[in-house]
Amino acid sequence: MTEENTSDTDTLLEATTALVPPLLTGIDVLQRAGRHLHPPNVLALTSEVESFRAPLKEGLDSFNGIEWPDHLRGFAAHVRESSELAMRAFNEFLSAPNQSNPVMAAYRAMGFNTKALEAIYPVGQMLPPVSRFFLNPEQREDEALLTKIGQADASRENVGVMHAANGPDERGGFSMYVPEYYDDETVPLIVAMHGGSGHGRSFLWTWLRTARSRNAILISPTSKDSTWSLMGPDIDSANLQAMVDYAKEHWQIDEEKVLLTGMSDGGTFSYVSGLQNDSPFTHLAPSSASFHPMLTEVADPERLKGLPIYLMHGALDWMFPVDMARSANDSFLAAGAEVVYREIEDLSHTYPSEENPRIFDWLTGS
Repeated sequence: MTEENTSDTDTLLEATTALVPPLLTGIDVLQRAGRHLHPPNVLALTSEVESFRAPLKEGLDSFNGIEWPDHLRGFAAHVRESSELAMRAFNEFLSAPNQSNPVMAAYRAMGFNTKALEAIYPVGQMLPPVSRFFLNPEQREDEALLTKIGQADASRENVGVMHAANGPDERGGFSMYVPEYYDDETVPLIVAMHGGSGHGRSFLWTWLRTARSRNAILISPTSKDSTWSLMGPDIDSANLQAMVDYAKEHWQIDEEKVLLTGMSDGGTFSYVSGLQNDSPFTHLAPSSASFHPMLTEVADPERLKGLPIYLMHGALDWMFPVDMARSANDSFLAAGAEVVYREIEDLSHTYPSEENPRIFDWLTGS
């Protein structure tokens, strides 16, 4: 290697090192802010994240000053796109206290942050720190798992992140994730549903770390309408059934470990759909969901008896008060369901991703 080539390589490494660590840190900081998002906390949260914006901006400026060689332009494009989206997330979030509706501005910021996650994910095939970032924290030093991921052929068909009629402007499709190291073994299936006005392409990232860390297949559907069929005819349950059938046709699914989970309206619809007699789901895990006793009153007692339910709700929930979850817990216990009730003291109306490993252990009996 010539001295000039060595110098060029050093410049590329310096630019990458200047940007990728503050990018991952920034995404992580914004995710934590999103997890603790509560209307009275918006101003305090913006103060906590503000200092992480400048290192990201400086790294992006340095990265953009480099002429990337042809064989690295794909890499550079992913890093740049993710960084620009993360910057938009920071800018939106930091401006939230000055907006007429600070909470909605903060939610928009979280949307940009999720897109930053999606954009940086392919870089994990090239940079081990990015790959580890997409694992549960407790498994980032698991050498056996890291070796398995490192040796996997991510270019194979039917592994990785995939989308079926699920572009940002499409409804009724789904996004899914199959671990790149999946090797025809029998694994659990997780179907995770977004909240009202949400989208499966975004909600996929709520569960991807756990699916990747623990070897599960993940489907994140998008409701056919702007939210799930909570009023009027049920136009979504048949769609969910078709997605489960598709997964069983193409991968080896453990039919005793098929989870339906969801946030907010998605959690409520996990009741509506998951309590039906012909539901393909063996376990339900609603989060921050509304509840009416009629849901258990009209359900078949045989469906409810012994049904495993992991019920999560925030004590600070401002949209669906926690009393709804307490009522649901009482109703399901009285009906004979096997309920794990998690009332989370610092949770508002957001999804508690830290519960996912516990849910997975409960699903698999680990």
